[in-house]
Amino acid sequence: MDRPPREGSTPAEPSPHQAVLDEVGPRLKRLRAQRGLTLAVLAETTGISKSTLSRLESGQRRPSLELLLPLASAYGVPLDDLVGAPEVGDPRVRLTPRPMPNGGTFVPLTRSPGPLQAYKMLIPHRGTEPDLRSHEGYEWLYVLDGRLRLVLGSHDLVLGPGEVAEWDTKVPHWFSSADSRPVEVLSLFGRQGERMHVRAKPKE
Repeated sequence: MDRPPREGSTPAEPSPHQAVLDEVGPRLKRLRAQRGLTLAVLAETTGISKSTLSRLESGQRRPSLELLLPLASAYGVPLDDLVGAPEVGDPRVRLTPRPMPNGGTFVPLTRSPGPLQAYKMLIPHRGTEPDLRSHEGYEWLYVLDGRLRLVLGSHDLVLGPGEVAEWDTKVPHWFSSADSRPVEVLSLFGRQGERMHVRAKPKE
């Protein structure tokens, strides 16, 4: 049978693991505030209910891998950042290359969820017969190095370094390296058709 501590005795200190878990909630709340996100937006992005997110941030819900993995993905940070490695305000961006379903590699450059996402892509030669696809969105591509073959509707184009293309992705399209050497590009993509807006000084 447990006994209450004697008067004047020092309460046991929390374990290091418990101290780390206690910091997860405040860290998540600070990270969401830095991103300027509401609980409703975060709930829609992660599939976690608003009430669960609120309890997680307040420390009333114990963090689990099932909850932290979609949050790390939504914030664009490594899981270690959520459970206590560097401070949330660490300005370093950790770039993690990921394979593309149809060949090649992409690196997400955008750290927070939003209407526009930025990527760096390394695209191999995907053959000579285009496999045209269409979907919701709007894409902007800038060729950094190599030659990009872009088939867009009835157009069949080859772009070199410094050239840009943008299009509504509901138009059937396909792109590949134009030769045996992979092409390196920057991509801005808006899932709901958001276009990139460029401000320029009007000509005199």
